[in-house]
Amino acid sequence: MRLQRLDHLVLTVSDVTATVDFYSRILGMTHEVFGEGRHALKFGNQKLNLHAAAAPIQPHALNPQSGSADLCFLTTTPLTEIMDDLARLGVVVGMGPVDRTGTTGPIRSIYLRDPDGNLLEIANSSD
Repeated sequence: MRLQRLDHLVLTVSDVTATVDFYSRILGMTHEVFGEGRHALKFGNQKLNLHAAAAPIQPHALNPQSGSADLCFLTTTPLTEIMDDLARLGVVVGMGPVDRTGTTGPIRSIYLRDPDGNLLEIANSSD
């Protein structure tokens, strides 16, 4: 077997509406409703499908729970600009900017949390 790429990731959340608001308003993702009322957040050519923790969609992880994800998003927008925008929106940056290692090399990152407490890393490639 030779895997090519990740198609989508499922994020288990306590409140789909609050999650959609945060990821669309703060991170600029696009909300999509598909299937029979399912929700997703799209960015670039990626997407996060949302499952409500109280009623996860079958099949699902063995122990689905909100607030357990740790995600890293790459952007070309300078982190200083992002930090200014986050401050204006009242979002606290918990750490950063700090140097880290990404999939293809060095990255510079800031960290924040979504409404469920998931850790979100926003990074610029240092290449």
